[in-house]
Amino acid sequence: MISHVFLGTSDFERALAFYQPLLAALGLQQRFIDHDHPWAGWQQPGVARPLLLLGRPYDGQPASAGNGAMLALLAASRRQVDEVHALALRLGGRCEGPPGLRPHYHANYYGAYFRDLDGNKLGLACHAPEGDPIQSPSTHSST
Repeated sequence: MISHVFLGTSDFERALAFYQPLLAALGLQQRFIDHDHPWAGWQQPGVARPLLLLGRPYDGQPASAGNGAMLALLAASRRQVDEVHALALRLGGRCEGPPGLRPHYHANYYGAYFRDLDGNKLGLACHAPEGDPIQSPSTHSST
């Protein structure tokens, strides 16, 4: 359903230093970096789409966070939600909701929320029951 998501930044190098370790901790691989453009993209290993893109806005204006806009990244386990949220805060992100169950979404929704260095709101979500990590599409059986 989704081809790609683009997050704007006014300081590409600073944002890159934030996102590279964060997305690596989620198991995403960097597809490209173009410092001259400047922009970068990540994907799930072995899966071309969707892409998560980071860069300066195309119109040349300063990046600004959208009110009500949020990108939620899929985590394989509740532990990964905890770890990646803590990493985001160590990298300078701002907490928008600590890790925990959100049963008003569904019984197994375990999530956390933070803002990146440009004010973009991101979520981390695990939909699996406690102790039952989800598998990425590349690890699912075809049977």
